[in-house]
Amino acid sequence: MSNILEVKDVVKQDGDYTALNSVSLQVPKGSIYGLLGPNGAGKTSLIRIINQITMPDSGEVILDGEKLAPNHVSVIGYMPEERGLYKTMKVGEQALYLAQLKGMSKADAQKQLKYWFEKFEIEGWWNKKIQELSKGMAQKIQFIVTILHQPKLLILDEPFSGFDPVNANLIKDEIIELNKKGTSVIFSTHRMESVEEMCDYIALIHKSNKLIEGKLEDVKRQ
Repeated sequence: MSNILEVKDVVKQDGDYTALNSVSLQVPKGSIYGLLGPNGAGKTSLIRIINQITMPDSGEVILDGEKLAPNHVSVIGYMPEERGLYKTMKVGEQALYLAQLKGMSKADAQKQLKYWFEKFEIEGWWNKKIQELSKGMAQKIQFIVTILHQPKLLILDEPFSGFDPVNANLIKDEIIELNKKGTSVIFSTHRMESVEEMCDYIALIHKSNKLIEGKLEDVKRQ
């Protein structure tokens, strides 16, 4: 089975602090891969490197057989834990803008947005400003703009924080559906129950080191 993502001996220093200490991971294609560890373990540092927000001090990242390059932003979808929407922009305008940043044409983006807004029953939100929405409503918008361009690799950092149970289940079902259609998913969390419920593979990161990686049932046995 080939890997959608390989992280090889990645080191990230922040002054005297080591955020990642020679971390290596292999994310199989088509898997839901749980990146598990307490807050401050290094999970977000690693995700930022995969998204090319920061660069590693050493080591390399291979995405779908190619060394990570700027053009790969169009095949990755990333939903950060600290949601990054512009509060004073209107929902529809912002969603179109973010879709075009990912390389979608305006017409394609409009078509996809219509589909998702109808699916989530939020057609009335198009002209609202983000600041008028509750945290859970803003989360839904963030989720839609993350998956709109149909990424090969979807990276979700604590995707259920801020959602009530009903909407958490809605998003969970969508993640599973996308995975069935071939999207590989990395799911970063400190909550074991989310991982057990959804993931095929996991890696445990603690204090900047990878402690263990493998199929969920093998890791549980160990």
